[in-house]
Amino acid sequence: MGHAAGRRPGARHARRLRPQLTRMVWFRFLVAALIGLALGLWTTTRPGDPDLFPAGTGEAGVTVRLLDNGFHTDLAVPRSLLETGDDALARAAKGLAPGDWILVGWGDAVFYVDQSPIRDRLPDGARAFFRPGGNPSVVMLDPTRADPAAWPDASRRVTLRLSQAGARAMRARIKASLSVDAAGAPIVSARRKTDDAVFFRSRERFSIVRLCNHWTAEVLNAAGLSIRPYRSLTSGEVMRAARDAAALDLKPIRD
Repeated sequence: MGHAAGRRPGARHARRLRPQLTRMVWFRFLVAALIGLALGLWTTTRPGDPDLFPAGTGEAGVTVRLLDNGFHTDLAVPRSLLETGDDALARAAKGLAPGDWILVGWGDAVFYVDQSPIRDRLPDGARAFFRPGGNPSVVMLDPTRADPAAWPDASRRVTLRLSQAGARAMRARIKASLSVDAAGAPIVSARRKTDDAVFFRSRERFSIVRLCNHWTAEVLNAAGLSIRPYRSLTSGEVMRAARDAAALDLKPIRD
């Protein structure tokens, strides 16, 4: 009896430790699972469509350019592509100032339009990134007379030759972002006084989990390019995807 009684404190201690050890095991398992999930999402690739990109050898194709300003990407698209038809995107493009190329981008309805120094916009940037439920957004259409191939820094541009079908799919994805009024017309949200850019109301929401570069990546994916959607928060990642895609095109591109 004395020997058995002497073991009871240890047994009680073991029973107290057992739930703690179980919680620790489950905690470590949960942390490992979350890390695995994050790594999996980070490397996930949304495949392209070889029927859309690149253009076939016997096909003229449609040249578009991806431009990087250091943290944001725009697409330079031939005006003729956007003006095709009589839908909301065609009406928006036809109402712009002259220019054979149109820069296309997407972003927060306030932060994206404002061109004041970034240091003066930090509080608004925090609002744009972290507001619950996201923020209203806009599609920018900015006509330019000069071919963006003339940009002096070649490292900040990539030229892509889309198939005709890929160009139509890209156009359809841009159009799908536009919000329209009861008559089906695009809705102007803002105009910049410093240039010819016009910002049209978008159906989509901007937030820290869906930034401007995510949108550009989705447009490229619609045109047939492979992207890594969860890594596309930076302009550098979108440029990498475009360069990798351009390397698949065996037909020389005149830049």
